[in-house]
Amino acid sequence: MRTEFCRLDEAVSRHVRPGDALHVLMGHSRWTALIREIARQHWEKPSRFTLIMASLSSLGAVLFRAGCLEKVVTVYSGDSFPVFTPNPVFQQAYADGTVEVENWSFLSYIQGLRAAATGVPAVVTGSVRDSSMTGNPGYEEVDTRFGRVGLVAPLTPDVALVHAAVADRQGNLAIAPPMFEGSIGAFAARRGVLATVEKVVDDLRPWAPFVRIPAHRVLAVAEAPYGAHPGGVFPGTEGARLPVDGYAEDVAFWIAARNASRSGDFDDWIREWVLDPPDHAAYLAKLGDARLADLTRELGRPTPPTGRGEHSGPVTKPERAAAWLGELLRSRIAETGTDTVLAGAGLANLAAWVGVAKAKADGHQVALSAELGLWDYSPTPGDPFIFSFANFPSSSMLLDTEQVLGNVVNGPSTRSIACIGAAEIDRYGNINTTQIEGGPYLVGSGGANDVVTGADETYVVGTMSPRRFIEKCSYVTSPGARVRAVVTDLGVLSRRDGELVLTAIAPGQRVEDVRARCGWDLAVADDLPELPEVSGEDVRQLRSYDREGLFLGDGKKGT
Repeated sequence: MRTEFCRLDEAVSRHVRPGDALHVLMGHSRWTALIREIARQHWEKPSRFTLIMASLSSLGAVLFRAGCLEKVVTVYSGDSFPVFTPNPVFQQAYADGTVEVENWSFLSYIQGLRAAATGVPAVVTGSVRDSSMTGNPGYEEVDTRFGRVGLVAPLTPDVALVHAAVADRQGNLAIAPPMFEGSIGAFAARRGVLATVEKVVDDLRPWAPFVRIPAHRVLAVAEAPYGAHPGGVFPGTEGARLPVDGYAEDVAFWIAARNASRSGDFDDWIREWVLDPPDHAAYLAKLGDARLADLTRELGRPTPPTGRGEHSGPVTKPERAAAWLGELLRSRIAETGTDTVLAGAGLANLAAWVGVAKAKADGHQVALSAELGLWDYSPTPGDPFIFSFANFPSSSMLLDTEQVLGNVVNGPSTRSIACIGAAEIDRYGNINTTQIEGGPYLVGSGGANDVVTGADETYVVGTMSPRRFIEKCSYVTSPGARVRAVVTDLGVLSRRDGELVLTAIAPGQRVEDVRARCGWDLAVADDLPELPEVSGEDVRQLRSYDREGLFLGDGKKGT
């Protein structure tokens, strides 16, 4: 098959058909102008698309509003900037049945694509078991002579969409790591790949290590500078860099999209930014040369502040929980010889960053890892966003999600600790971040199910309330078997004999006050030590990463 080089509108009109399963390869860019063009061409049409996209983000809501979706297969249905939160457009569509949703964990989602790409009837997974996702039609557990195994059926798109940094004249596509779900979807797609690229070069052989998708899989290439906007393009590290400048994510635009999706003016915003610009050149002109130049200059710098202002004042509830978890991690790393700590987004990653920094200062060799594909990275001061491009150059390895979650963190040769948050957690340690029974949709698993299932031990962090600490999760996103402890602003709950028990209490708190904030009859350990006061240095370390208090503040997240 010869790759076609054409305009964006031609690529979509020639290769996207009603009823298609469309897979968006996220990579680190997380977006492509192709999605905007699909929304334009299929606006208010019953195109019955199935969207296969790991993380929908605020802009995914545009396709929901377009009315062209029938089903979504995903891992995360929520916003990413300025914080990770549910999105009301997704919540409403799932609640009223306008769009069907099928939830997976990151690793099992990728394994479904791998089954399709390799032409096998199923791929073995260590994730999903004992969670509510076992009810997915593409999952089954079977007894074999090797033991009981979980199987994921092929997840087969018709067309894959991607923004690559560079293409050559044959249609080979080059993308720098980290790669999130990798390029496996390009090989899983029945018909092939549609790509936007920053530029086309004559020959990619000087950058052969970055070529992820071969030309025979590529249906069409559209040259579209800044085609990942508001996502960014990381061209590689010094000494191993693709021949493009790259640019940072446009955080202000992401936040504007999030805010618009929560207002009555969302359709007006979509018309302004998606429907009215007749082509990509007009879209870039509307953004303006100065804004685009700023994004190029900001590549590698900390994520810009949101304008919320400096976070200061007395220690907050989230800070107490994060400080105590950081100190607990420090001791567990020393006791177990932990190789890596993988932190989920938000408060969990701030606590992990501080705990790992303390362990390293004590002389322990331990690597921070992130599901995007980061290994042994150093977090950037002033930037609380775990997937920030500023963290990429500090990594000793840039990988993809399957390598991090499937091979390294969850592999038997690595001693690992996971740190995550929870919307709900029950007395058995089961975690729900997906769906509240009789209530709203949340966000989904992300990589939480994978790390909770595969890590040697898991710590959960969050402020304590009866809404979060409940008797029994109606939906289990991540099973509690490997949850060792939950660290809160009121104390530490450790898992003993299969249930969470209060094993340490915050200074000045009474046991009855802690029990009043718990949704079940909380048992209390006979020996109940008091946690130390959170020091000014602990607070300073945490706030050095989250200067605006996006995750550390007591207020509503994202406001």
